[in-house]
Amino acid sequence: MKRTPRISPTSRPALLGAVALLALTSVSVATADEGRRPHGATAGTSGRAGTADAAGTRVVVGAPPGDRVGALFAADGAGGASGGHFCTASVVHSPRGDLIVTAAHCVDADNGDVVFAPGYRDGRAPYGMWEVTRRFLSDGWAEDQDEDSDLAFAVVAERDGRRLEDVVGANRFATGTVTGAAAVTVTGYPDSRETPVACTNRPALQSGTQQRIACPDFTSGTSGSPWVNGDHQVVGVLGGHEKGGATADVSYSVVLGEAAADLYREATGAS
Repeated sequence: MKRTPRISPTSRPALLGAVALLALTSVSVATADEGRRPHGATAGTSGRAGTADAAGTRVVVGAPPGDRVGALFAADGAGGASGGHFCTASVVHSPRGDLIVTAAHCVDADNGDVVFAPGYRDGRAPYGMWEVTRRFLSDGWAEDQDEDSDLAFAVVAERDGRRLEDVVGANRFATGTVTGAAAVTVTGYPDSRETPVACTNRPALQSGTQQRIACPDFTSGTSGSPWVNGDHQVVGVLGGHEKGGATADVSYSVVLGEAAADLYREATGAS
């Protein structure tokens, strides 16, 4: 597929940074497993992994957990994609089974109609393209593009009478967790690749409202990448400070606190 990034003014900066030394020590990283894998390395991911039950997590037999993450594309008006992918999103549990989470700058009004392709690889969308029908952004982002509000949820339409969560499963959206209490795995789609990359490391506080993680090669297109801990909880979403980071080796997320919980309740209709 010929890639022409569609929304460069709002996608994550694609500065490469000095990551060569880090790349020398990189190994494949697929899960937030602190005891078996070194941290802070980024590698491509095949998406193949086992499934495990967890509270608030829907597991689908035959759908690897990695396929809950996917790429966002501009919609072509006929249910398909127009151009290349420009951001990342992931499926989170909701009563209706139709909710994804991403960065606000990925789905704000400037980006037009959008479709989501879970498990996207090498030009193929194995679970189809899912049309975004509603978006939920905080007033802080809608009015001022406040970096502390760079978080959004989106509802996708059913496909062939099936809900997204019933097709690929979902992680649980978790607020109020302690930053750095456990390692997380960040998975995203650089717009220079047709397969996702993943990195596991411990995040740290950047400020009272922002957290950061050291992972090389997270370039333009990885905004919206979920930060998933070992309990299959999304505890961060790549975005926030500098729309996710001005260099490729340090990424950011809004701290998921009460404002994020309120937004989730609004998106799930529980407010």
